[in-house]
Amino acid sequence: MLDLAIIGGGPAGLTAGLYATRGGLKNVIMFEMGMPGGQITGSSEIENYPGQGSVMTGMDLMASWPEQCQKFGLKHEMAEVSNISKKGDNFLVKTAEGKEYEARSVLFATGSVPKKAGFKGENEFFGRGISTCATCDGFFYKGKEVAVIGGGDAALEEAYYLAKMCSKVYLVHRRDTYRAAPSTIENIKKSANIEEVTNVSVEEVLGDASGVTGLKVKCNKTGETRDLPTPGVFVFVGRHALNAPLKQEDGTFLCDMNENGEVVVDLKMRTNVKGLYAAGDIRIEAAKQVVCAAGDGATAAVDIIEYLG
Repeated sequence: MLDLAIIGGGPAGLTAGLYATRGGLKNVIMFEMGMPGGQITGSSEIENYPGQGSVMTGMDLMASWPEQCQKFGLKHEMAEVSNISKKGDNFLVKTAEGKEYEARSVLFATGSVPKKAGFKGENEFFGRGISTCATCDGFFYKGKEVAVIGGGDAALEEAYYLAKMCSKVYLVHRRDTYRAAPSTIENIKKSANIEEVTNVSVEEVLGDASGVTGLKVKCNKTGETRDLPTPGVFVFVGRHALNAPLKQEDGTFLCDMNENGEVVVDLKMRTNVKGLYAAGDIRIEAAKQVVCAAGDGATAAVDIIEYLG
């Protein structure tokens, strides 16, 4: 019987494992298919993590985390969790290989991944001019022109954020109306350095060995193409919440979810199911920053220790 099963080995899962084992829990397993670290390991430049003295890669930032977090007894099971269900007062964790584990508590920290827009060159230039995080990468384009792709709240909010540091922001959207809050749209309309490029489809990102050099768009009405001269493209067309293990045999989810498939939690990362917690990008209202995910993991672990007595 596990005291705690942690599903996911990113910053939230690792930090939860550290706090849980250091806090006295003895049987704690973190399930993560690959090497721990999370999505941030794919970032080429990180300079906004507290206490970090210089710019480093996401891989370098996370390099020392697993060893520290496993120092007090956290075990790493390199397995994919396929399903989590209730078994009496406890939980049953099943892996894709057919193994089963019973746990007194579960922390779900699988995260989410950005949806791709699907234009030519998106994969090739990701991390070399294409980003899905303005907070992470916006500073590198200070005083330069950037393009933001999307028409929802996230896209407009990030465009407004970027407009405060960039010389110009092209807001690129396939429709001529936005799916965002009226107040957010008003901010966009009032920003002098945001140019709305609407009712267009993205043809391809332009670039060379140094990275992105521009974005080609085509007008949906006339078919006319236009090249936007920008070294930075930010894509915000939604996210995929990695929530599959919470889906039950009858098609429902083990706990309450929002319309985007994110787990509903309270301030202590508790779901509506006793003993089940969620942390990091998989939860509602997540800031999608390493430091915030780590804080979620610590918050959850502290309450789990109290819950288990």
